[in-house]
Amino acid sequence: MSERIQVLYRVKSDAKSIAARAKAIAVEQSVEMPVEPIDDPFVLNDIVGRVEDIRDLGEGLFEVRIGLAAATTGFEPGQLLNMLFGNTSIQEDVVFYDAEFPRSFAAALGGPRHGLEGIRKRVNAPRRALTCSALKPQGLPAKELAALAARLAEGGIDYIKDDHGLADQVYSPFAERVPAIAEAVAAASAKTGIPTRYLPSLSGNLDSLRKQMRHVVMAGLDGVLIVPLIVGLPAFHTLVKENPDIVFMTHPAFGGASRIRPTFLFGKLFRLLGSDATVFANYGGRFSYTPEECKDLSMAALAPWLGLKSCVPVPAGGMALKRIGELLDFFGVDVMLLIGGSLLATRERITAETARYVEAVRATKA
Repeated sequence: MSERIQVLYRVKSDAKSIAARAKAIAVEQSVEMPVEPIDDPFVLNDIVGRVEDIRDLGEGLFEVRIGLAAATTGFEPGQLLNMLFGNTSIQEDVVFYDAEFPRSFAAALGGPRHGLEGIRKRVNAPRRALTCSALKPQGLPAKELAALAARLAEGGIDYIKDDHGLADQVYSPFAERVPAIAEAVAAASAKTGIPTRYLPSLSGNLDSLRKQMRHVVMAGLDGVLIVPLIVGLPAFHTLVKENPDIVFMTHPAFGGASRIRPTFLFGKLFRLLGSDATVFANYGGRFSYTPEECKDLSMAALAPWLGLKSCVPVPAGGMALKRIGELLDFFGVDVMLLIGGSLLATRERITAETARYVEAVRATKA
């Protein structure tokens, strides 16, 4: 019962107030009441949060390290996030920066089932970067999306995913879209000899997610795209546990709606809950992440941690074909480049441009 999670918060404060502010966060994220009326020794000694360290970062910003009792999370994803940043997330002076977990969390939550090695193995790419694109725009019927997927697969791409906006809409129902695209990709792969994989996007409540997963398996597919912050962390983790043979690529949508450092959220938490490949907004695109943030996130996904398998970093968001060399120099070969709009914009040349993209990536080896 004595194991604690070490949680780092970045807090705006003046020097005279920071000790009291840190203690208030520790209490808020543990027992959420004044400590004085508590007389139970177990609660006082094992449950109440502890301020472990306060570091002045300058200009009114402090790093506060708080030890939170691991037992309070119940080793369940939703309760974990609740204890790490539940009520405190409503307070504007705090950013949840990072956390380090006891090894017991690795055993309880499991991490990636396949990771970098498994994702590479599925497309026979043991020592190079991986290629990926997205099916867009939503609004197209299943037949047109399948035709688009076939043209990408004919270019020899490794992975094709649904855009995360594709769900179970009337113009492209999931049960119709998935088998149509799966068949088109399989036919193209039979021509090229390249085992292109298709990842449908899951959405809805847990009942809907399980139903969609059955369609995925019936279509002969072995991977999916999911948005954990939209479907819910517990639902995501449940699907991972129920489907050990499926690769899960996670999407960061809704991740900017909270003050949580992206490196922790996408690089560590999603990995802990079972993400095999984590999509994130790359620097220099249409989002505001810096190169340093992207490097930190990528390393967090790949680095040895709690004995878990690595998670493939998937930089995305306004990625241009002309940047392939730059991006491989920056990330190295332990990466999956996700180029969507820039590739789709080539229109009638899309198969040839996909082949050029694939060749540029294949030419760069470890």
